[in-house]
Amino acid sequence: MCNCTLTPHVYWAQRHGEIYLRVELSDAQNLNIRVQENTLCFKGQGHGAKGENEYEFSLDFLKPVKVTHRSTQRQVNITVKKRERGWWDRLAAQERKPLFLAPDFDRWLDESDAEMELREKEEKLNKILFESRIPKDPYLGLKKGYLFMYNLVQFLGFSWIFVNMTVRLFILGQDSFYDTFHTIADVMYFCQILAVIEVVNPALRLVRTGVLPPLIQVFGRNFLLFIILGAQEDMQNKPVVFFIFYLWSTIEIFRYPFYMLACIDTEWKLLTWLRYSLWIPLYPLGVIAEAVAVIQSIPIFDETKVLSLPLPRALGTSLSFSYILQLYLAVMFLGLFINFRHLYKMRKRRFRAKKKKAN
Repeated sequence: MCNCTLTPHVYWAQRHGEIYLRVELSDAQNLNIRVQENTLCFKGQGHGAKGENEYEFSLDFLKPVKVTHRSTQRQVNITVKKRERGWWDRLAAQERKPLFLAPDFDRWLDESDAEMELREKEEKLNKILFESRIPKDPYLGLKKGYLFMYNLVQFLGFSWIFVNMTVRLFILGQDSFYDTFHTIADVMYFCQILAVIEVVNPALRLVRTGVLPPLIQVFGRNFLLFIILGAQEDMQNKPVVFFIFYLWSTIEIFRYPFYMLACIDTEWKLLTWLRYSLWIPLYPLGVIAEAVAVIQSIPIFDETKVLSLPLPRALGTSLSFSYILQLYLAVMFLGLFINFRHLYKMRKRRFRAKKKKAN
C-alpha cells in the first residue's frame, strides 16, 4: 500500500473489459503509476483539489488487472484492463468505497447499456470484416455511371413535361386540359418506353429493389398510355389526361434526382424527405386519375369495337375489350395496394436507418 498524503478526486466508470479512471490533476508532472498485484499506486505533482501539490492514492481492485495511462493538460486518464472480462459489482476490493472515488457520470453505463454498446461495436466490426471479404466489383464504376445517366435522362424528360404543362396551365388556364396529349405525348412515350429499364435493372441485380413493384408501375402506365389513350383519339382530348401526366411528372422530378445523387454517394435531406413522402398523397391520386380514364374509355371501346376479340357466330360477333378493362380496374387497385405497401416499407426502413445513424 502507498502512504498517501493528499489525494486527488478520482472518477471511475466500467465496461465489460475495462475500467476508466479520471484523475483530476491538471499540468501533471513526475507521474508514477504502477500496479503491484491488484493494487494501483498513483503519485504525481500538479494542480488538484488542494492547489499545486504532490498527490498520491492507492486503490485495491476487486480482481486482477493491468493498467495503461494518458495525461492531458487538465487531467490524467487511466485505462484499467480487466484480465478476465466481466461485470464488477464494485471497483475496490474493500466493500466501503474510498472517499476520494466517485462515479464518472459522463462515461457511466449500467450493465445492460454496456452490453448494448458492446453488441453495437461487434456488429460494426463484423460488418467491416464481412464487407472486406466481399470481392470488389470491377464494373461498379461503370454500373453507377450507367444508372446515373439513365436517371439523368428520365429527370430531364419528366422535368420538361412538368415545366411545359405548368407554363401552359398559367397561360391557357383550363384550355390546356384539352390538348395535353397532343403537346406532351411524344416525350411521355419516350420516357415510359425507357422506363422498361427499371424492370430490367433489378432482374440483372444492378439495383437492390425487387422486380414486381417496378413491373406493376411500368406495365400500368404503359397500358394506359399506349392502349387506352394511344388507341382511342376520343380519349386524347379528355381533361383527365392532364391530371394523369401532371401527377406522374410531379412524382418523378423528385424520384430520379434522388437516385442520381445516390449513384455518387450524395444525399440532400430535403430531397430525401420529398422522395419518400410526396408519393403518399400523389400515388393514390394518380391511380384514381388512371381509373377515371379507364372508366371513361369503356363506352368508347364498346362503340368503336377497337381491340375487340372476334368470336364464332354461335357465341356472338365479338368480345368487347371493355370486359378486359373492367377486370383491369380490379387489378389496378390490387397493384395500388402492393406498391403502396412496398413504398411504405421503403420509407419506414429509410428513416429508421437515418435515425439510428444520427444516434
